[in-house]
Amino acid sequence: MRLILLFCLSLCLLNCEDKKTKQKNTPSATETKLKKKDSVTSQPKIPKREFPKLTEKNAMHFFLEYEKENKENKVRISTDFGDIDILLYDITKYHRANFIFLTKQKYFNGTQFYRVINNFMIQAGSSDDVEVGRKRRYIGKYLLPADTKRGFKHDRGVISMPSSEIDNPHKLASPYEFFIVQQHGGAHYLDGDYTIFGKVISGMDVVDKIAAVDTDEADWPLRNVYIRNVEIIK
Repeated sequence: MRLILLFCLSLCLLNCEDKKTKQKNTPSATETKLKKKDSVTSQPKIPKREFPKLTEKNAMHFFLEYEKENKENKVRISTDFGDIDILLYDITKYHRANFIFLTKQKYFNGTQFYRVINNFMIQAGSSDDVEVGRKRRYIGKYLLPADTKRGFKHDRGVISMPSSEIDNPHKLASPYEFFIVQQHGGAHYLDGDYTIFGKVISGMDVVDKIAAVDTDEADWPLRNVYIRNVEIIK
């Protein structure tokens, strides 16, 4: 009988140790809650948008308000060929505000001069890079109205905004792109169709260098001509 009692006592002690061991190696409900809480708080927060996603419906109102608070009108376009400084016209306020806005969003950085025709113009603001497409999707899809009756002409050195490639009878401007007239004597047959919103004040020698690069049949440079940076200057 004594042996039986000792055996039962030993068995009970072993069972108790097993339970303690299992409890020690299994997270308690409190520990689980803490770990779940920690995992939630450790996730990076999605940054809040500083501006609405632009659309055909809200873009004009956005730039009307934006141009009141953002009066900058000079930018520097830095390329591997040198810098091009541009003065943006205050009178074409939507287009100036749009260019300043995109500059502050660093949209143009990494885009290319993707259409180059010597003794005509160099066109920029697009790329086949996926990052540029991502930037456009984040900023939004919109067009700008034509503003062609300010008396400006497509003289050598002016910066103008091409029309969108979509069905576009009103010549609405593609806001992400621009071209600089390089042609000596100007390209005045473009007057009235495209919005001139600035001019080169320094760096036409750089424009000429870019215009002289070799291109394929679609006028795309054989070696990519990148815009490395666009910044506001005084």
